[in-house]
Amino acid sequence: MTKKTSSGTRKGLTPFGILFAIGGVLLFAYFVRKAGVGQIAEGIRRLGAGFLLILAISAVRQIVRSLAWTLCMEEPYRLRFRDAIRARVMGDAIGNVLPFASFVISEPAKPALIRDRVPFMAGLSAIAIENIFYSLSVAVFIFSGMIALLLSFSLPKGLRIASIVTLVVILVIIALGCLLISKQLRFLSGGAGFLHRRGLDVKWIEKGRTLEDRIYGFYQRSRSRFLPILLLESCFHLAGACEIYVTLSFISPDQPPTFLTAFILESVNRVITVAFKFIPLRMGVDEAGTGKVSKVLQFAEATGVTLAIVRKARDIFWSAVGMALLLHRGLSLRTVARDAEAALAEQARVTALPTMPAK
Repeated sequence: MTKKTSSGTRKGLTPFGILFAIGGVLLFAYFVRKAGVGQIAEGIRRLGAGFLLILAISAVRQIVRSLAWTLCMEEPYRLRFRDAIRARVMGDAIGNVLPFASFVISEPAKPALIRDRVPFMAGLSAIAIENIFYSLSVAVFIFSGMIALLLSFSLPKGLRIASIVTLVVILVIIALGCLLISKQLRFLSGGAGFLHRRGLDVKWIEKGRTLEDRIYGFYQRSRSRFLPILLLESCFHLAGACEIYVTLSFISPDQPPTFLTAFILESVNRVITVAFKFIPLRMGVDEAGTGKVSKVLQFAEATGVTLAIVRKARDIFWSAVGMALLLHRGLSLRTVARDAEAALAEQARVTALPTMPAK
């Protein structure tokens, strides 16, 4: 039954994925044409071999989040860096290739890909903890970027309202996150319990409770790791701002960037990534958002669209690396998705066993 449900979910999402992909391509074509194909091509030509430097900086981002994942693994288990970075690159590739995979496949796929090294639940708990730290760093980074944008530039009314709304939403999210952790609220098992009363299998309640125990246990036992993990997550965002600064230095020689403008553009990029993850490679929306904000920052709109295209090329490169690693291991997207679902189902069955009534 679980397999049918999971398969049915993926099939149900496919038409939406196709629609979003088509809409993204059309939006991409519109903004490329509006910005000027010739200007964009000239910007890419200026970048040239500088793209290798962009890839090197983006590799730093892969490295620091992989290191953060290893620090989130608790004794007696140990996650090797080389296993972590391979699993992360492969999992992210799945998320980029399949529009909705980041929600249901790509994150569980990462610990599933290393369960010959580390038990699945230990790896899943560690990736969940790392994602909590990452989400906190994203919230702080976006908040800082929006404040810098509001205080440093004169914004159109629409963008000013959007920035203020973003700040309010982030404050609410941070407050809720702090409340959940400090009070150790059982939001996963509680939510699963609510759904159980409406037909959800009881095993998901136990799975949620196990995951919560591991997360809150890490909070109590491993506080000395908090600062190193947060520093690594900060390096991820710093590298992103550096990547934009270097890219703009190549493609916009007449209007050289400052680190402040690179910082603001990277914070906008984080907003777009979070809000439009379901669109493959954020096709179209990245060009639209970056182009509009670039004009506010006194760059040409074509410069912003070119920047978005360069970022897209970087994502395609890492997706290709991830797919190559999957092929090297003899795996396909379908195989990885099936393995991740099987691992989740197996763990849910194991955690549900103690709750079964004795006969």
